[in-house]
Order: sequence, then structure tokens, then C-alpha cells
Amino acid sequence: MTELHPDLRENVRLLGELLGQSIRRSPGQDCFELIEEIRAAAKSDRLQEGDSGQRLVSLLGKLGVDELLPVTRAFNQFLNLANLAEQYHGIRRKRGHQSDLVVESLGDVFARLKAGGVSPAELHQKVADLRLEFVLTAHPTEVARRTLIMKYDEMSHCLGQLDHDDLLPAEREEIVGRLFRLITEAWHTDEIRHERPTAVDEAKWGFAVIEHSLWHALPQFLRSLDASLMDATSNGLPMQVSPIRIASWMGGDRDGNPNVTHDVTRQVFLLGRWMAADLFLRDIKMLRAELSMWQASDELKGVVGDAREPYREVLGGLRERLIKTRDWAEACINGEPADATGILFENEDLTAPLELCYRSLVACGLDSIADGPLLDTIRRAHTFGLPLIRLDIRQEASRHAEAVAEMVSYLGLGDYLSWSEEQRQAFLVEELQGRRPLVPRNWEPSDNVREVLATCEVVAGQTPQALGSYVISMASKPSDVLNVILLLREAGMRHPMRVVPLFETLDDLRGAPESMEALYQVDWYRQYTQGRQEVMIGYSDSSKDAGQLMAAWAQYQAQEKLTEVASQYGVHLTLFHGRGGTVGRGGGPANRAILSQPPGSVNGSFRITEQGEMIRFKFGLPELAVQSLTLYTTAVVEATLAPPPQPEPGWRETMDWLTERSLKSYREVVREHPDFVPYFRQVTPEQALGKLALGSRPARRKATGGVESLRAIPWIFAWTQMRLMLPSWLGSDVALEEAAQEKKLPQLREMMRGWPFFRTYIDMLEMVVAKADLRIASYYEKTLLDDPQLKELGADLRSRLQQCIQRLLELKQQSELLEAEPVFAHSMRVRNPYTDPLHYLQAELLRRSRQGEEQGEVSELVERALKVTMAGISAGMRNTG
Repeated sequence: MTELHPDLRENVRLLGELLGQSIRRSPGQDCFELIEEIRAAAKSDRLQEGDSGQRLVSLLGKLGVDELLPVTRAFNQFLNLANLAEQYHGIRRKRGHQSDLVVESLGDVFARLKAGGVSPAELHQKVADLRLEFVLTAHPTEVARRTLIMKYDEMSHCLGQLDHDDLLPAEREEIVGRLFRLITEAWHTDEIRHERPTAVDEAKWGFAVIEHSLWHALPQFLRSLDASLMDATSNGLPMQVSPIRIASWMGGDRDGNPNVTHDVTRQVFLLGRWMAADLFLRDIKMLRAELSMWQASDELKGVVGDAREPYREVLGGLRERLIKTRDWAEACINGEPADATGILFENEDLTAPLELCYRSLVACGLDSIADGPLLDTIRRAHTFGLPLIRLDIRQEASRHAEAVAEMVSYLGLGDYLSWSEEQRQAFLVEELQGRRPLVPRNWEPSDNVREVLATCEVVAGQTPQALGSYVISMASKPSDVLNVILLLREAGMRHPMRVVPLFETLDDLRGAPESMEALYQVDWYRQYTQGRQEVMIGYSDSSKDAGQLMAAWAQYQAQEKLTEVASQYGVHLTLFHGRGGTVGRGGGPANRAILSQPPGSVNGSFRITEQGEMIRFKFGLPELAVQSLTLYTTAVVEATLAPPPQPEPGWRETMDWLTERSLKSYREVVREHPDFVPYFRQVTPEQALGKLALGSRPARRKATGGVESLRAIPWIFAWTQMRLMLPSWLGSDVALEEAAQEKKLPQLREMMRGWPFFRTYIDMLEMVVAKADLRIASYYEKTLLDDPQLKELGADLRSRLQQCIQRLLELKQQSELLEAEPVFAHSMRVRNPYTDPLHYLQAELLRRSRQGEEQGEVSELVERALKVTMAGISAGMRNTG
């Protein structure tokens, strides 16, 4: 059995010990011995065979109301500290340390590609043309408060200091003392948000990730990419090239979120400009201290004359304009009169003076100075620019159709919504080719339409560098895209914005290639796109709609056909992957996911959402961010230059056979079983999740409705909390069972060996069922269900999960789960004594909370402890939704 790495084990022990000391010293919270007893019981119960858990349940059953909160908080806090230790372990730089979480270097991947026949010229061209964009989303899955995240980051810094071998005893003591204070501060800080963050708060959190991590990580990564490219091709990364882009949905995603208005979007654009000006001012201050040289090129002298310190002169002018820009943005945000004279608005205003200094230094033979911090700032200027991030706008297709329909009706041109798709397209293209304005004067649109038009006006007022994509959810027809382009033009848009249909349900995915072909057939539209198209694939909703196996296959086939159709029309396609953090929402190890995409679908460009807690796990610290950028870049370059082979025709037939069975089985339970919705509502904390102030967005698309109206995040979150993990395996169980009965397992093994897509799917399935726990799921049922029919459904689902695990082991020819992932398996085992008490407590607290609601006597302590269990289990599982 693989143990934790000794360095990691030592850090977990140290953090746990310091937490214990903090708890011991807490006035009025003398519960340390009780917590230790519960932990020991959880550990010993795990070693029991059969129906164990009795000692733990007995201990927890004796807890008084005043003991509930400190006990749940202690286990929650430990799990957060364990996550912190693991996160730091992946980036530690201790001498002689080899992390368990090794990311293959850029140099190694480039060397492998060259050995496989890729020429240096082709490699250089593909890397220079690379477009890899991360879209930070406001999906509400970050349970930890920002206050605590900042303390955890500081704790990571302390662990880094402790890794120095040359510390004096007094120095070590001082660092441990700082760690103890931070842990004590965290212990005495409320871990639960009591008010929902606004959409602007979420955007500020995204900006903070850039300020504290990506701002430092990006130039460091690009230096590494430049050096590796130079080694591999004798040609470095061009200075103006920005292969990495950062975009955001925070403050732009209004789909189902009434809290994101045009005013919010305007404010977020301005906040981005304020933050960018502030960050670049810090860079300029540092550069002015560095660039004290007097030698300058004629080009530079032509700008500053006979200044004694020409570089400082140029940078001084830039500094003044940045200060004006920051003051202007602040005044606009506060609704005060704002002077725009002399501000920096177009990105070239920022890059031109910096590049002038660079060229001058090189011309004077001072390359080593030019390639120092100045180059880092130039690369930041090309990547982040004056807007800081590229803001995506997302809105539902029917809202745009409604806006066009109201205009058409007011002008007496007919009933747009009753027109056929052909009539709509003909009208839209005619309007787009013409020059007359469509929006009538003195027209009073409805509130809904006024908001859509106001959003388009805000968007039209931005520079191209400030804009990401305009994403249309529930898009299915060419007119859905043309509506948006027309509304943007009416608002005064002067340059083509990427308008991106999002295909998210099973039917949408199946119809996507045909929809895009119809769009490419519109000559005007092909000219508008200038030969580049982006399409978004929705993972979350397709999985919720059809089950994980069917969704994965539908996504794969849609990408294949979309790539083929774009190629026929000479269009370069970028696929935008709307993956969630969990396997049930399309998540999983990024490099494996990218390398298992259909051949040709990753063609030098890749766009992907990063959400909630995944942003912190991948980009929360500069060293982590460098690792993540390296991992994604190598995968996209490799998938572009050495794509996987096409699957055999027989494998496709087998996938059709498997998914036909998995879809039928999944929907029979989720859509057709009369007891399923009551079972889901009663056995999971789904309805209590609304009490966690996670994000600005409501948990449901509609105020009423069943599972179909529930967003994918709470759907996954709820099943994860009680460890049945149902969305990730339901349907696959029947498909694997029937495959075994039909003697198809040898063929499935062959598919695993030769087809990265199928192997990745099976590995992800294994990872998620390893997180399931039948004993815990059974305890939730026992505690929360009274109806014998619901209990019968629960017993059936648990039996199916058990069968799924057995068939999976048989397929992989293993005796236990995660044999090839021993580090991950051990990490789960280490967490069990801390997650188990939280599960058992949560079930009991849910029972008490519901009882209290029925009697009209809701205990505040019970409610708060319940929220802490939800946060703690999320930390223990390393994901929410």
C-alpha cells in the first residue's frame, strides 16, 4: 500500500498538531479530547468489516447542541489544512524532493514531438500561433471564504520557508510561530459566508487571482516557453505573441442570473481597467528604478530629445497616463465626473512606449537588460492589456429573439417569432447587409428588451481587447447567432465580436453540426467571421440530461462533425469546452482530457472554463499556475501536432451499443421513476444547499420545477455530499453489466488500449466511484427516509453502484480500485477519519433541521453546523460541483 510522501506526511502532521493546539487554547471551546476520540473512532470503524460505523455513530449521537459546531468546525478545518499541504507539496522546491505530482516539462514534450517526426519549423510555427484561453467563471462552487483563502496562501508561504535546510533553530521557531498564529486566526474566523457575493464581488475575486498569482506566473511561464522553444527550434517566442489569454464570465454571465445587469457589466469593465492601471503602475515604478541608463537609440532620442535618463523620461510619461487612467476609472465606478483626457484606452498606448524602450536597449547592445523585467512587463501588456481580462457575455437565445421581435413588431413588419427559420435568416441578413438603423426613435421597449439593448451598448463601447466571446445558451438555429450580431450593430459595435453558440443538451449536441453548416452557408456570415469560428460544448447539462457515458460520446461525435463541417467551409474552428470541476460535469485531469479529444479538433486553439474551487487549485499560487499553464500548453501542442488515431469502426459501433443502454437506463431512473425526485430531495442536502451563500446565481433556472430545472452544480454537489456520486456512474452500470453478459469485455479492453477517449472515460469512472461510499449513503437513507418505497429505491441504487464497481474491476483486471493511482487512493484514505464524522453529523443535522422547520423552531446552531458540514465534505472530496 502506497503511503504519503514523507515530506507531505510531516506537513499534514505539523498543521494538524498546530490546529490541535489552537483548539485546546480556545476559551469556552474545550472539546479537543472529544474531537480526538471521534477521530480515533472513525479510524477504527474504517478497519472493521461489514456494517461498521457503530462506535462513531454512538459518539456523535451523544453530542450536545453546543458541541455540534466546534466538532464540525474542527474536522472542516483539518480537511482544508490537508488540502493546503497537498497543494503545496505539488510545488515544493526542497532540495532532493521529487513531487508525486510531476508535470512533464515543455522541453521533454518538444523533444518527443521532434523524435516523432515534427520539424523544428512546424513546431515553432504552431507554438507561436497557439491560442489557449482560460475563462474564469463565477460558478458558485468555491465554498471557502476569500478571507480564509488568503490565510491559507500565507500558510503555504510558511511551509515553503520551512523547507530550507539551513534554518537556525530560532528561525524555524519563528516560522512555526507564524503558522500557529495563522491557524489560530483561521480557527477563530467564521468559515461560512452569511451573505451571497454580488456579481461584482465575484469579478473582484477573479481580479485578485490575477493580481496575486497569474500576474507573476505568466511572465515566468512565457520565459520557460521561450527558452524551451529556443532549445528545440533555435528560435525563441516572438515578443508580441500571447499564446495564453485570460477571460472571465464574472460580471458577464447573465444566463439565468437576474443579478447580472448592464450596470454590473459596465462596472466590471471599469474595475478591470482600474486594476490593470494599478498593476502596471507597480511595474513602471520598478522599471524606472532599473532603467537608469543614458545610452539610447536615435529612435528613442527622437521622442525624448536630450534627456539625461531617456528611459526614465519615457516611463515617466507612461506613469502619468496610467495614473490618469486609474483616476478616470475610479471616478466612473463611483458615478463621479470623469476626465478622459490623456488616459490610456487602446492597448497600443501601453505597448508602444515599452517596446520603444526595448528596441533602444537592444540597439545599444544592452540585450540582457532588455530581456529582464522590461520584457516581462511587455508580455503582461500583450496578455492582460489595459482591460486586464477579456469579458465574455452570456445570454439565453430567446432573450435576443424577443428583442428583435419587439423591434419588428413596432415597425409594423410582422410577427417575427411566428416566422420560419428561413424567413428570419433572410430578414436578418438583409438588415445586416443594409445600412439603415433598425432601432426606432421614441420607442419604449419592455424591461426585458431594454436590458438586452443596454447590455449591447455597454459591449459596443469597449475595445476589442476587452471582449471575449458573446456566448448564446440554448442556441440551436443560425438566427440565434444573427440576432446577436444585429443587436450589437444597432448598439454601435464597430468591429466583429466572436458570437458563440453553446450546445448543451443531448439534442443540441446532435443537431450542432447541421446548425453550424446552415450558418456557414450564409455568405455574409462567413465574411463576418473572417474564417474563424468558436463553438461552445456544454458538458454539465448534457451529462445531467443524458448521463455521463452518453454525454461523453455525444460530445466526442459533435466535436468530430463540427470540425469536419468547419473544414469543408474553410473555417478555423476553436472549440470552447464548458467543463465543470467534477467528473460528473466533464472534469478530470486536464492533459488526459485534451489528449483524448477527437483528432483534428484541437487545432492550435483551445478555450476552457475554469470555475470556483478549481481556479484556486490550479491557479491560486504562482507556482501552481506555472504548472497548470505548462500542463495545458504541452497537451494542446501535442494534441495539435500528434493527435490520437481515429477509432476503429467496430469501436464506434460498440460505443453506440453501450450508450444506447446507458441512456435508456439513466433516464428510466432520473426522468421516469416516480420515486426518484422524492428520494433525491429527501436523502441529499439539495434543498439545504441554498443556505450556503456560494455565489450570485440562483441554484435553479426557475423558481419552481423538478430535477430538470436544477442547475448542474447543485445536482452534483448534492450527490457528492452523501457519497452516492450518482450522476457520474448511473447508466454506465447497466452498459458494463450487459457488455459483460454479451462477452464484450475483451473488446472494451482493446478499446482502452488503442483509444485515449475510451481509456480516459473508464479512468474517470474509476476515480469517481472510488469516492463513493455505500456505507455512508446507506446511513443517510436510514436517518432521512421513512417511506419504505424510497428505501427500496435507495437499496437498488446502492446495489447497482456495487455491481458497477465489480464490472469495472473485471474490465480493468484489478482486485481493487485505483491500483494505478496509489497516491490518490492513499490521499482518500487519509481523509476518511475526518470526512466520516462530517457525513454522519450532516445526516443527523439534516434530520434535526427538517424537524425544526416542520415545527417552526429552527435552531441557529444546527443550521450553522449543517453549513459547516457541507463546506467540510466539499474540502474532503476536493470538489463541490
